[in-house]
Amino acid sequence: MAKSGEGDVPGLPARRAALRMLDGVLRRGETLEQNEAAALRGLPASDAGLARAIAAETLRWLVDFDALIDSATRENLPDDAKPRMVLRLMLAQWLRLDTPPHAVVATALPLLSGGPKRLAHGVFGALTKRGAELPAAPTLPEAVADRWGERAGAIAAGLAEPPPLDLTLKYRDRETRDDTERLEVAMAADSLMPGHLRLSRGQAVHELLGYEAGGWWVQDLAASLPARLLGQGNGRRALDLCAAPGGKTLQLAAQGWQVTALDISAKRLKLLEENLKRTGLVAEVIAADAFKWEPEAPFDAILIDAPCTATGTARRHPDVLHRIGPRQIEQMAEVQARLIERASGWLMPGGMLVYAVCSLESEEGEAQAKKVSLPPNPIRAEELPAGLSPTPEGHLRTDPGMLPEHGGLDGFFVARWRKS
Repeated sequence: MAKSGEGDVPGLPARRAALRMLDGVLRRGETLEQNEAAALRGLPASDAGLARAIAAETLRWLVDFDALIDSATRENLPDDAKPRMVLRLMLAQWLRLDTPPHAVVATALPLLSGGPKRLAHGVFGALTKRGAELPAAPTLPEAVADRWGERAGAIAAGLAEPPPLDLTLKYRDRETRDDTERLEVAMAADSLMPGHLRLSRGQAVHELLGYEAGGWWVQDLAASLPARLLGQGNGRRALDLCAAPGGKTLQLAAQGWQVTALDISAKRLKLLEENLKRTGLVAEVIAADAFKWEPEAPFDAILIDAPCTATGTARRHPDVLHRIGPRQIEQMAEVQARLIERASGWLMPGGMLVYAVCSLESEEGEAQAKKVSLPPNPIRAEELPAGLSPTPEGHLRTDPGMLPEHGGLDGFFVARWRKS
């Protein structure tokens, strides 16, 4: 507990909130988002944003921070010892957020008392005096590096910084390229393919040009590719399975599909409904369990953006590096296999099935594709942004180490089939 008067230290509430969020991830295996509501309650927006940044950068570089801490102590502190947790926060502020050391000390040490405070002060002082530095890319936890194999080094390089802001434009007709070029100039953005814009991170989404008019929505470039692979709908029926928060539903509706958006979470579907209203797009939104729901008629296309471990989103959600392991991967793979088998029966002859996961785990991607009995409909290079290519099997595999000159992208696996 803080001493009398310490609660008045400017910035201390943000550090305390970051510590709570880290505790939830590292000790209870929760996501950062699951901890936000309680940890950030009552904080002004600026403090809440700072707490998120401290927690995220701590998790992004956790292995390297721990190596620095261990290099400055005679005996290694336990992983869950509070002095280690606070030192991690201190190093994240100094080495990643460019907070001056004196400000780091003033706002972090009040989180400790007695001997632990003196220990943290001494370790941090020793590291600052010797000019400690981080490597060019974060070191992955050993178990994660082993899972990702030869891809691990490139992926780690892609995790060094939080991602830029990607927008998907609403239009999917002959005006798409002209509209992209117009907004690219107006918004000082880059574009990696028609209908896509990339802006620098840290911008207030609600204040960007075109938000109120509903001309676009936030969506990582990789996340936009599965829906694109279904092409133009021309009024045909499509099912977006596990649809929330809804970016792919918006895409399909913009591409001319008559969309049914199904998700088990009514709460998460509210964001989709808000975006449908903002963009003027139309879809049938259904809150239901996909393992109990039955369609009234088969679909021309089905997109399964399956529940997954989301390890491909580590750039923006670095907690996945520390809370996902074999048990979670196995559990998700079982759900994914059941969804594919069930949804395959809802396709009409000639209909297309696209399966996608924002995961870097082969069990959730390549291994699932091998089980599908439908005829493959290989993904073609001309359907993808420049710099990305299909695998020899006709699938798409992206990871954060790809397109580094453009700021990278999330990790996805995507495969496509057409029912005979």
